[in-house]
Amino acid sequence: MKRILIAALTVILCLSIYEIGSSYHSYLLSVQQLRAGLTKAPSMAAKGFVLIDVRTAEEHAEGFIPGTDYNIDFREIKQRYQELGAQPDDHIVVYCQSGHRSNIAAETLADLGFTHVYNVSGSMNAWLEAGFPVEMARR
Repeated sequence: MKRILIAALTVILCLSIYEIGSSYHSYLLSVQQLRAGLTKAPSMAAKGFVLIDVRTAEEHAEGFIPGTDYNIDFREIKQRYQELGAQPDDHIVVYCQSGHRSNIAAETLADLGFTHVYNVSGSMNAWLEAGFPVEMARR
């Protein structure tokens, strides 16, 4: 069942993404595509990808995309990527506030050997503009 779910989510993600360009080796994902992937998942634990907020801890505390698995500042991703427990062929989705820092994080992860890394286009700004829900950190 898990393999079927992962295969289905992989197909959804692969059909709905496009490569950024020849000099990049990560992919772009719209907030609508991310939302669809999160909505179709039977649970957040079984969504088929790792979702990382690469903003600061302070930004993260002000609200994040539901289903976010980790908050690792983009400046620390190279030193802390092992915390993900991800394999090189796992799907990893990163976002920040506007998409710039997450692009840097996505390329860093791809440079580290991850082959399915997605940067959320417009990131949190686009998520909020679309009117999608935001989760707040528990205190």
